[in-house]
This record gives sequence, structure tokens and C-alpha cells, in this order.
Amino acid sequence: MSLGHKQQCREIITKAICGKGRKFSTVTHTVTPPHNPTSILGAWIINHEYEAVAAGDGIEVIGTYDINIWYSYDQNSQTDVAKETVSYVENVPLSYLDPKHRASTVEVSAESTQEPSCVEASVSSNGESVLIRVEREFAVELIAETKVNVLVSPHGCGDDDKDYDFGTVEADFDELDPDSLDDEL
Repeated sequence: MSLGHKQQCREIITKAICGKGRKFSTVTHTVTPPHNPTSILGAWIINHEYEAVAAGDGIEVIGTYDINIWYSYDQNSQTDVAKETVSYVENVPLSYLDPKHRASTVEVSAESTQEPSCVEASVSSNGESVLIRVEREFAVELIAETKVNVLVSPHGCGDDDKDYDFGTVEADFDELDPDSLDDEL
């Protein structure tokens, strides 16, 4: 595409998403109630709290949640609820990282795409504790200043007096493939 005049390239420094990652994990916790459990009547997770911090080549999600187990004991003649707060650190690697980002400007965020949930609860083989299998998933982003290159025409676009209304685009560009755009230019 020739515009009939010399184009110039400029570098612009802007904040952008410079890294992304996602991690699904399954973990097993052991909870020892005050009484030896006979059977598990229910298990659930509440009060999930977390924060994200930059850590090397990834993002660490640091959090806590409470495990509540409703169980029977004394040969199914009594019931009780055992409660335990669990702390965790989940290292989420970045599947994409812009190497040109400015490390001094890094901000990170995490979203729990699957809240921690109990998928299995069973009495341990020794009969003294409960094994809780928990699934959780996080999506993380690293935002930082980076350089982008733009082409600049020294003569402008020639349409300076036109008023454009670009409106609001309500589309999800997360799945946009930047390589496919190069083919169309």
C-alpha cells in the first residue's frame, strides 16, 4: 500500500497487558477432626481470599480458604463439623510474556476462574482424618509499560476536518490473533 509520501515510524510508550497465564490445579488437604470420623456427610469450601504478586517468570497467587467438613463419628451415632483454614501459594507461569516490557512498572492481577471446590472427601486409611480433594483455577495478567511502533504520515491523513464517531465496540478481543492482522495490511 503506497500513500505517495514518506512514512515515519514512532515509538510510543504505553501500558499494556504484557503477560498472561492460566493454571488449573488439584490439591489434596488432610483435615483431622476432634473425633475419628465414621463417614463424611458433606464438605464445602468458603471464605476464599487471595492476592497476586509478581514472582520470577510467573505470578504467585497467595490465598486462604476455610474447609468445612460435616461428618459422623462414634459409629454414625453423632455428627459434628470440623473447620480448618488452609493457606496456599499457587505459582502460575506466564504462557505469554512481552520481553520488551519495563519491569519497574509491573502490575499484576489474578482472577479465580474456578473457585476452590471440594470434588472428593474420604476418610483416610488410618481412620483418623479426612482427605479433601480440591480443584481451583486462576487466570493472571501482567500489565506494564512497553513500547509500540506506529507509522506516522508527515502530511496527516488529509481528512482532518471530518468528525468520526467510533462508538463503543462490545467485542472480546482476547482470542484475536495478531498474526492474522498482518496478512490483511
